[in-house]
This record gives sequence, C-alpha cells and structure tokens, in this order.
Amino acid sequence: MNIALIGYGRMGHEIESIAVKRGHFIKLIVDQYNEDDLTMANLNGIDVAIEFSSPAAAFNNICKCLNEKVPVVSGTTGWLENYNEVVEVCNKNKTAFIHSSNFSIGVNLLFRLNTELARQMERYHDYDASIKEIHHTKKLDAPSGTAITLAAGIVDKHSKYKKWCYDNDKTNMCIPIRSIREGDVPGTHTVTWDSEIDTISLKHEAKNRKGFALGAVVAAEFIHSRKGVFTMNDVMGF
Repeated sequence: MNIALIGYGRMGHEIESIAVKRGHFIKLIVDQYNEDDLTMANLNGIDVAIEFSSPAAAFNNICKCLNEKVPVVSGTTGWLENYNEVVEVCNKNKTAFIHSSNFSIGVNLLFRLNTELARQMERYHDYDASIKEIHHTKKLDAPSGTAITLAAGIVDKHSKYKKWCYDNDKTNMCIPIRSIREGDVPGTHTVTWDSEIDTISLKHEAKNRKGFALGAVVAAEFIHSRKGVFTMNDVMGF
C-alpha cells in the first residue's frame, strides 16, 4: 500500500517503521509544520491515510482525505463530537473509515474482556467499578480515549452505571476515572471492581508504542480495499 502519514510524532515514526517492515510505502508525511501539503495533488495515488495528529486538527485532516476518496485510519482522540459528520462524509464519498481510541491488539482484547466482565457483574451490585489510566506527560487529553471506551463498555452492559466521571467528581451511577500523567509511560489501563469482600481487576500495560502502531497498520490493511465505516471489532473478527 501507498500510505499517507498525518501526524509525525512518536506514533507516526513507529507506524512508519512497522509499515515499511510489512512491505508498504510511505508516500506522504504531513505534520504541524507542513499542513498545507495535505492537498488533492499530494493524495493522488495514496491507498490509505493513517491519522495521528491532534484533537484540533483531526476533523479537518480526516475530511480532506475522505473527500478525495482516500480511506482513513484515525487514532486521534478528543474530536469525537464530530464523529457523525465524518461518517456522513465517508459514506457520501463511498470510501472507508475506522477510528479507535486504541489500535493495540492487546487493548482491544481488554475491551472485549471488559464488556464481558461487566455483563457478568450485572448480577452482583455489591461491586463498584472504577478505572485508572496512566500516560506520559505529553498526552493532550484526559481521561484517555481508551479509558472512556472502557467506561462505555461497562455502561452498555451494567444497569448500575449511566456515564463516566472524573475521580474527584464521583456521583451516583457514574464510573470514576482517575488520570495520572507521569514520565514517558506509553499507556496503562486498569479496570477495578471492588467490594467489601474482594477486588477483581483487568489491567493492560503497554511496554512501548509498537503495539499501537502495529494495530493501526493492520487496520489500514483491512480497510484500504473496503467501503464503509468500521471498528476494531471488525478488524479482529469479534
């Protein structure tokens, strides 16, 4: 595949390395210093765009690609109030789009286990759910998109909860999320169900960014010849 990388920070560099190792070609790189290079002419011949830019830039970047019928894999969080508009643009142009708060294969297995555990815990309301996420100090959003996705999975399967909330704003029927920013942590997420008797936890700890990058490239391989809006559940065959 000929790939456009939109966003060329640490994740962009990792995606580039893995994509090349898997036999793909990076034909266009766009970051905050050359945003004007994301043009119709430069997207000509691109099979798929992988977008890890910033919350402020993501929506416009994605729409530019979709309007040129270039499929997009997006891992940027913090812009999802515009998600439905992106879906409309994708369908209008008969191309493909996939967004995930986390493309890591391991994290998506965690998502699956999280929803199944929440479904089972529906019968045991003596347990209280909470989420803790730890990331590097340069991460722009808090809570992480991954933590919010975990919370949504619990809300979907457990009647005790209706929303997520910040840890220090805990109210009834909400799942508290604690966000910690320290060092260069790639990402650690822990879902805890606590009672007076015992504690049950699900935890994913990324050792580096390779898992995120590999998942994004695998998602690009999945959508580049398809049409429609997809999720990582489609990619993983859930």
